[in-house]
Order: sequence, then structure tokens, then C-alpha cells
Amino acid sequence: MAAFRTIEISDPRFETNNLRFITVKTPHLKGRGDIFVFVPPFVNERQHIPVVILLHGVYGSAWSWPLGAGVHLQALQMMKNDEIPQMIIAMPSDGLWGDGSAYLPHNGFDFEKWIVEDVPAVLKETIPGVSSFSPLFIGGLSMGGFGALRIGAKYGNLFKGISAHSAITNLEQMKLFVEENLENYYQKDKTDEDVFETILKYRDQLPPLRFDCGADDLLIDYNRTLHQLLATGKIEHIYQENPGIHEWPYWEKHIGDSLRFFGKLISEKKDV
Repeated sequence: MAAFRTIEISDPRFETNNLRFITVKTPHLKGRGDIFVFVPPFVNERQHIPVVILLHGVYGSAWSWPLGAGVHLQALQMMKNDEIPQMIIAMPSDGLWGDGSAYLPHNGFDFEKWIVEDVPAVLKETIPGVSSFSPLFIGGLSMGGFGALRIGAKYGNLFKGISAHSAITNLEQMKLFVEENLENYYQKDKTDEDVFETILKYRDQLPPLRFDCGADDLLIDYNRTLHQLLATGKIEHIYQENPGIHEWPYWEKHIGDSLRFFGKLISEKKDV
């Protein structure tokens, strides 16, 4: 039995650059959500293909990663060059609430479960080779970095690796970007509003973790603080600073770092 009442998927005749577009109706969004999916042309015969879920930042949607950074083009070239193994990249919308949903449950919607439950389920129904045994990874930028770090830690039993770029590290930082009152986002469990507190709570199931930030990014001090807290708490992670600010050229340049990180984890699993 199908998990969703309706699923619409793009016609292969009109798809370009190995991108598919899916729209699905889900109770978690009380309506429809969109997902761009990059499916490499050579994975059709494979089973249990690894899946990377990439989360966008404020103001964006499912189109942000492919049409803002060309991640699918980079990924395909990296696969052809044997820099990374084969993987599918799913790029969902955040639910399109206000300037950004923060990937949290609020206002009667569950934007967290949309990512954690619905997106993998939709892929299993629509993309050949994706199964319950496909290893899942999660990454994102800015608000999507907040979502990736928090969700990846909270659901460490589901995700095999986490990577974030220029991440918001605490819900209060959303006020730097959105016009909606922060009270809309507040959680009953305040742990869910802070990346470090979430990681600390779920550290026993924490998957491999990396994050980076531009040295002149408006969020750099928050990322440095997160790194220091993790280091002091002896929580294993990779942190990198690079030249750059909070903009697409930075994310376009460094998304490859995430893909290589996930690719290494995939390869290590194969070698076990």
C-alpha cells in the first residue's frame, strides 16, 4: 500500500541533467512538498544506492542546491573522475513556511518529520535502487545546516553521516534572516533549539560529523563556538574555516567537501 495519497513525478522525456522532480502530499505538511532528485545515469542496475539529503537555507526551496550551486553537475563529474562513489542526492523543500521553517515542528506542521520520514519514503517509492537498506546522509547550508546538524544528531540511528556549511547553530540566529516572530519556532524541549545541546543529548548515537564556515561569514563566531564546545566535550568532529562569506559562491565551492566526506564513509562501509 502506498504511503502517500498522491505522488507526482516528472516525465523522463522532459528531464534534464539527470534531475527528477517530485511533488507529494503529506499530513506532516498538511499539503504538498517538493523534492528535486539527482539520479546518476549509471545507477539503474544497482540496489541499495546511498542517498544524500541536502537541505537549503532561508528563502529557498527544492531548486536551491541544483540551480543555485549546480551540485548535481559537480557530483556527476566527481563520480566520473572516481572522486566519490555513486550516490543519489535528494533536495527537498523545507515545507515553505514563512521565510524558512527551520526544519522544526511548529504551528501545526511537522517539518522535521517531513525530512526524516517522508523524504526517504518517497524516494523508496519512486526511485529504482533506493531501498530501506540504502545508507542515508544529511547535509545543508545556513538554516539547512542547522537542520542537518540537529536532525542528523537526533536521528543518528537513521543517518550515517552529517555535513553542514555556514550553519545556524541556535534557533535565535534565525532572527538574522527571517521576518517571522521567533515565538513561532519555539519548542517544548529547548534542546531542539540548539545544535550543541542536541548533539550532547544524542552523542552516544552521533554519526561522523563535519562542518565548515567562511572566515568572513556573519555566522563564523557561532560556528567557532560550536567547534570549541565540541572539542571541550571531546565529541569527535571535523571543523574547517575557509575564505568566504554567506553566499552561493562559497557553498558552490565547498559542497564538494560534503560529497567527498560522505563518499569516504560509503567506501569505508564497503571495505568492512
